[in-house]
Amino acid sequence: MPKEIEPIVLQVLPELDTGGVETGTIEIASALQEKGIKNFVASQGGRLVYDLEKLGVEHLRLPLKSKNYFKMKCNAKKLAEYIRQNHINIVHARSRAPAWSAYWAAKETGAHFVTTFHGTYGLGPMGIKKFYNKIMTFGERVIVISNHIKNHILQNYPKTDAKKLRLIHRCADIERFSPEAVTQARLINKIAEYNIADDKPVLLLPGRITRWKGQHILIRALHLMKNQNYYCIIAGDSQGRQEYLDYLKRLVKKYKLEDRIGFFGRYTDAPALMMNATIILSTAIEPEAFGRISVEGQAMGKIVVASNIGGTLDTIEDGITGKLYQYDSPQALADALDWALSLSKEEAQKIGLAAIKNVKEHFTKQIMCDKTIEVYREVVNQIE
Repeated sequence: MPKEIEPIVLQVLPELDTGGVETGTIEIASALQEKGIKNFVASQGGRLVYDLEKLGVEHLRLPLKSKNYFKMKCNAKKLAEYIRQNHINIVHARSRAPAWSAYWAAKETGAHFVTTFHGTYGLGPMGIKKFYNKIMTFGERVIVISNHIKNHILQNYPKTDAKKLRLIHRCADIERFSPEAVTQARLINKIAEYNIADDKPVLLLPGRITRWKGQHILIRALHLMKNQNYYCIIAGDSQGRQEYLDYLKRLVKKYKLEDRIGFFGRYTDAPALMMNATIILSTAIEPEAFGRISVEGQAMGKIVVASNIGGTLDTIEDGITGKLYQYDSPQALADALDWALSLSKEEAQKIGLAAIKNVKEHFTKQIMCDKTIEVYREVVNQIE
């Protein structure tokens, strides 16, 4: 029996600043290091390079965020040199522009090529971006982060071989997102920061202020609810979307909800903020590729109320580990919130425990990393 080949991995992405792709890259690099598997990362740089250095993972800085064809070709040449120098046998691309450079470099050197399809990339008018996006289907294995993404690929890129798709969900960091991990001091700090009263259930919608996140649907739903005993925190950066933020505040005024809703901008210490909440909300009106908030809320043992589209359909079992509602209906959201607030303490606790169990069994960092490394071994050893 031939000796198993050990993967030597190069992850390639635009930059290492902030976001789900970047966090996932660091998580995989850390898991590979723990297993003694040699690995490297190439990007344009960013604050998370420091995290790589702490792990002892070498970083190659290239202008990989660029979509300029000539720069992409130049990046490919430099990646090919780096692949040869370090005997890299797997190139894992996580975004479109660097994926083209990584693909060309892999072809030139004979390294295996793997991709992660992280989102429903826009097709552009008359599908003009389809060819550019298609690079993410060129991997010998294509990692998809939810069934929503898998279906998106098969529908929009029908020539993709379904047999090479590998479903590996994103995760919650259960070392951070755990009721036991949040100290009393952190809880008290958030109570003071958000002026949280102890005599009302707290509804929390975390996430940047943008229309597709559905804050306007939530405000209309709060007006329609039968139960008006609550305090709602809308926490997230508007990132310059002042017009939409002003619209939301006008809605609040229109429905006379000023004393029940607070806008708090960018937030820190998400686990402590979630721990102070009764219900965690995810109100997207467009499908999210995965929906990390829903999983993190479950990891905290909270009742998660989420729209019934996108990756959330993979992560919440309706009525068992959380509550799903018709994504575009304020009335459906109002009914879901009334249902959640009507639960007895015992019923809410039962759902909270089921939610924690769900995350620990399906959506941990360890599971995500182990499955990804399994894909690397499968590819490098050419296992069908």
